[in-house]
Amino acid sequence: MIVNTSRFGQLNVDEQRLISFPEGILGFPRQQEYALVQTGRESGFYWLQSVDTADLAFVVCDPRLFVGDYQVPVKLDELAGIGLIRAADAQVFVIVNKVGDTLTGNFQGPLVINVVNRHGRQVVLSDRRYATRQPLLRLSRLMALGKTA
Repeated sequence: MIVNTSRFGQLNVDEQRLISFPEGILGFPRQQEYALVQTGRESGFYWLQSVDTADLAFVVCDPRLFVGDYQVPVKLDELAGIGLIRAADAQVFVIVNKVGDTLTGNFQGPLVINVVNRHGRQVVLSDRRYATRQPLLRLSRLMALGKTA
């Protein structure tokens, strides 16, 4: 499928990389179809690109890359709307933002994807252990690592 993006131009996206959010993502209820775009083989970050709106995309990552014991404390019946029956069929992503020179992740609003049918839902957690701007890494540190490599 050809997806128009403002960042990368036209992309040919494998249909297995398409994800439907029947309820949308918070703030974007009408945008329900997205493509998961990996920009580098070694990167743990992806673009969640709207299929319908070229300039709407979110950087996402697996939160366990940064917080190994992160879990989404919801009951499976809360995710019945996306057809999730087994926790093993779930992939979790968080939306990443840049705040100053720090990348943060929204750990209170994770995206739960049913990998079987590729339907997703953003879950809003009341658990205050994590923040909407959970620090992931400092860009200055990342740039320093890149200069030494």
